[in-house]
Amino acid sequence: MKNIIQLILIMFVTISVAQQTPAPAQKESILITGATAHIGNGTVIENSAVGFENGKITFIGKASEANTSNYNQVIDASNKHVYPGFIALNSTLGLVEIDAVRATDDEDEVGSLLPHIRSLIAYNAESKIVESMRPNGVLMGQVTPRGGRISGTSSVVQFDAWNWEDAAIKTDDAIHLNWPNSLKRGRPWRGEEPGLKPNEDYNNEINEVTSFLTEAKAYFSGDEKPRNLPFEATEGLFNGSKKLFIHVDGAREITDAINFGEKIGVQNMVIVGGDQADKVSNMLASKNIPVVIQRPHRLPSNNDENIKHTFMLASLLNKAGVLCGIDPSGGMERMNTRNLPFYAGTFAAYGLEKEKAVQLITENAAKIAGIDAFAGTITTGKDATLFISEGDALDMRTNIISDAFIQGRAISLETHQTELWHRYSNKYKQQ
Repeated sequence: MKNIIQLILIMFVTISVAQQTPAPAQKESILITGATAHIGNGTVIENSAVGFENGKITFIGKASEANTSNYNQVIDASNKHVYPGFIALNSTLGLVEIDAVRATDDEDEVGSLLPHIRSLIAYNAESKIVESMRPNGVLMGQVTPRGGRISGTSSVVQFDAWNWEDAAIKTDDAIHLNWPNSLKRGRPWRGEEPGLKPNEDYNNEINEVTSFLTEAKAYFSGDEKPRNLPFEATEGLFNGSKKLFIHVDGAREITDAINFGEKIGVQNMVIVGGDQADKVSNMLASKNIPVVIQRPHRLPSNNDENIKHTFMLASLLNKAGVLCGIDPSGGMERMNTRNLPFYAGTFAAYGLEKEKAVQLITENAAKIAGIDAFAGTITTGKDATLFISEGDALDMRTNIISDAFIQGRAISLETHQTELWHRYSNKYKQQ
């Protein structure tokens, strides 16, 4: 009897903390009228109409051009704004729930060269943290592993699903490589000077990765026996079906990483982090290599840089013709990923045009993640993954979302946090 009671209690706790039931498939056609539509590609349509049916966008244009009788439901969004769902790149959402509880932390795996480790199968679709993204318009994300020299393989998911199979919208999109640093800090506890000094192992660390991927490439020109799962996972790097996301900072390191990728025959590279990427922006632009920029709310890495350099980086790279997205990783990254639109807003406040800032987390992010064929912009034929905001979605004061849709499904915007807000708002009203 005691065991039965314990089981019931466990089931009750599990059910009580689960995410809301995912929304059912769209059954009725919907037309949103009167809003300012931010298409996601730099275009803005005032007094717009956006229609969608069976999860796909069927109309985008002026409200005066839309036939409301063709739709089952019409949403009046006058004086509001419509945006494509925002996309978080290089995120560990759904891989860690509580940092201090090891059983909920599945972002890293034992080992160093692990291209075959797939983050997708560890993704928790019922994460409380994941559901907290949606009230800010972050509706999709690239779930990425951490750790080691080669962390593993990421996948792209949408944030309203029963499980990882339902969540996946692009599986195994990229392999993630953590590039070594040419400098390292001295360790005073070992009698070393505390300042920066050359990393004597830098070339050896590069050679380790070069040897691994060279052997992997050679593996495919043979009989592929005995079977090697890490090598098999890299095949997409050489045939173009997978991208290599290189996590790297520093002008020298970025240059070395690009030369490395070209030398071993990687067809699609993306720079993640990209501190000092502006110093090699011509190289990046000429080779069509995107950069997923670190979030702006940080200090510059070099003492001689403009204190606002991190805020200006997106503008500098955009002017150079480099395709950019935003990297939300860093301290408390899972919680802070919901601030993705406000990171874009910060870049907009420091030289980047407002609609270009929107592109960082819509069309640009979709292109970088390889999902631009069906996501990233409000375009006829693409998924109806979008939301309605009462104001500017890049401004935390006015990003108040009234409706959100993922593949045409009207999703819940309630979270554990909004429940607590309602609870304590009512408490103080009673006093």
